[in-house]
Amino acid sequence: MFIHAPSKDRPFHLGRFPLDTLPRDDSVTNREAARPALTAAPPRAAQDGPLARAAAHYRDLFAAFIDGPVAGKPAPVPDDLVQRAADIKGAATFLDAAQTGICAIPPSAWIAASDHPAHEVAIVIMVERPRVPEPDNLASAWVQPARDAVADMRAAEIAVCVAGHIRAMGFAARGHIATANLLDAERLAVLAGLAVRDDDGGIVNPYLGRDFALAVVSTDYVLSLDKPLHRDALNAKGLRYWLGINGAQSGRERNRQRKRASHLSRFPMETVKRVKRPTTLILDDEVPRVPKRAAFFQRALHNDLGDKAKTERTRFAFKTPLSFSMLQVIRSLVPFQNGPVATAADAGRHRARYLNQAANARAIKALSYALGSDLTGICETPRYAWFSHKEDGSELKPYHRNAIVMLIDQGFDTMEGASGDDWISGSQSMRGYLRGAVIAGIMGEMLREFGFSSRAQTNADSDVLHIPLILWAGLGELSRIGELVLNPFVGPRFKSVVLTTDFPLEADQPIDFGLQTFCSGCLKCARECPCDAIPFGDKVMFNGYEIWKPDVERCTRYRLTNTRGSACGRCMKTCPINKVVDADGAILTRVASWLGVNAMWLKPIMVPFATWFDDWAGNGKRNLIKKWWLDLELVNGVAVVPKNTNARDIDPGRQVDPAAAMQKMAYYHASMMPPPNEAGAVPVDRKAALAAKDVLETVDGARARHAAGGPKPAHYIPTPAVAAADIDKAAAKSPYS
Repeated sequence: MFIHAPSKDRPFHLGRFPLDTLPRDDSVTNREAARPALTAAPPRAAQDGPLARAAAHYRDLFAAFIDGPVAGKPAPVPDDLVQRAADIKGAATFLDAAQTGICAIPPSAWIAASDHPAHEVAIVIMVERPRVPEPDNLASAWVQPARDAVADMRAAEIAVCVAGHIRAMGFAARGHIATANLLDAERLAVLAGLAVRDDDGGIVNPYLGRDFALAVVSTDYVLSLDKPLHRDALNAKGLRYWLGINGAQSGRERNRQRKRASHLSRFPMETVKRVKRPTTLILDDEVPRVPKRAAFFQRALHNDLGDKAKTERTRFAFKTPLSFSMLQVIRSLVPFQNGPVATAADAGRHRARYLNQAANARAIKALSYALGSDLTGICETPRYAWFSHKEDGSELKPYHRNAIVMLIDQGFDTMEGASGDDWISGSQSMRGYLRGAVIAGIMGEMLREFGFSSRAQTNADSDVLHIPLILWAGLGELSRIGELVLNPFVGPRFKSVVLTTDFPLEADQPIDFGLQTFCSGCLKCARECPCDAIPFGDKVMFNGYEIWKPDVERCTRYRLTNTRGSACGRCMKTCPINKVVDADGAILTRVASWLGVNAMWLKPIMVPFATWFDDWAGNGKRNLIKKWWLDLELVNGVAVVPKNTNARDIDPGRQVDPAAAMQKMAYYHASMMPPPNEAGAVPVDRKAALAAKDVLETVDGARARHAAGGPKPAHYIPTPAVAAADIDKAAAKSPYS
């Protein structure tokens, strides 16, 4: 409790509610099976309003994935049915199901007269309805009539991803969601141990009451089954629940979150010091706008990094059954990131209502949290945050003033069970990208109905760079990891999504929680990087930014060609700020977090101790109790056991002297980027990039030159477009298209 949270020893697939402690009743099985079959799916209450319509649209997009082709050969899954069930329950929990249960499907659970598959097992997914914002928050009127629609949408999202995961393993599976359901979901929730039948024939959950939505996955994949709850389970909210029995989320933590204003995240970002500018130097007038073609993952698609990197770029983060299932859904959302704006006549009544920028900002943040964001900030979009050219080489002109920036936590417990570069890493990324695309997509659709132009900027298709927006929106500071921002409460453990918009919004300010001092004295991410891509030395000026500049080519190559896992997030895994700060967290973590935010003057003293203690406590090691997933790799469409799996733990004995470190870091300045409209290969020149360190400015030197009115360095000027006649038309195909 003092050094580690009580949840450290709780298997992840059990979920955050202590269902495992509740009494069970086998006699319920026969009673439920004997109930007459439904003759039709239960009617849904009519829902209306802009948010309900947008959520229903996304639920309908998910409906396209309730069924699909099954891999040609079953995966070599374990014979242990409990281990199989942990993988499936873990996947649903990972995707934010409130609770998950598994049961056999009695014949009476199929809706009468439905032409149903020959599936015998049901995975029941329960999703909590979103909280309604306070009456004086504008978002209250958006969320209140849309709670069922939002919960149904999220349940559908989880169900289709779990079903896709099972099909990719070579077993049949079909999702059953609110509008495409062949099963009596309430009966199955009782049989799967998620609910108790009340005297009126309805169902009640011991922790959520009736405030939930359900979805089901039916399958022929044989799994360990749960038992129905005893009626006494409804007395579950006692002292043990309040304290957090068996490492489950405590009632006091749920209560703490409920008491926070709806526009605040569950993390106390309001306590962090705000400043006028980010804590690292940015020469705003010198930062070049760069083309999408210059991003190294994009360069791999164009064969700039060679044939192996190009091949692996199409599968590196999606080469497991779960990540592949999420990728299919992500692809389907890209066409809806933008859309038509309501006509002036239709939008007039809305636009007149939303003139108060501060009230709008509170409402947008409350809405983002209702939809599943973990941290949200707002900023104006600086010139250099816009890409200069699109993938096809056409010039991109900035089009929105404001940016709503949202962070999706990649999941502390899942990261605890991993090495950071094993087979779950890609799924952590895909989950963050999918959730972000859904949240921003729905919000954008709603704002466009109000008459405000808005576009979701996602990992699959973005016209903006996210890092400068995360900084300006006050969600973190630049870290030693380099081109990655750290948040004071989740560290680097997040993926971002942005919604650019003309909706009037009050901007947040950047933050200062002393990270520059912390990262100057902590080298843990650099020490643990599997490809030595994170610098041990000081910050430099790169393309107008003060930054610990990583070797992005080296990092990209490792993430693409990692044969012992899917992509890599080892720097996130091993960062000492990768923690959970809440009422259930370790006392020392909470104290350290408070001191780090509120007593920054102690940082020079605390940092050496904090880094040493983080190693001593074993933070960054794998906690195999948290490993819920099966290690499987998709090869030619079939899931197989990988030849190898990374099983790294931390290496505190690797002592590196930054002054003596002889890292050969490659610097690809703007002047070394490929032409923005060149579709063919432009091979990287690593030798030239290694030599490019000689033109780097120090931070003090750049500040002095800029203050004196000195000219911008020539290497800040991007490579220009090539003449049309000289373009190689061999276009690269994005894996998201």
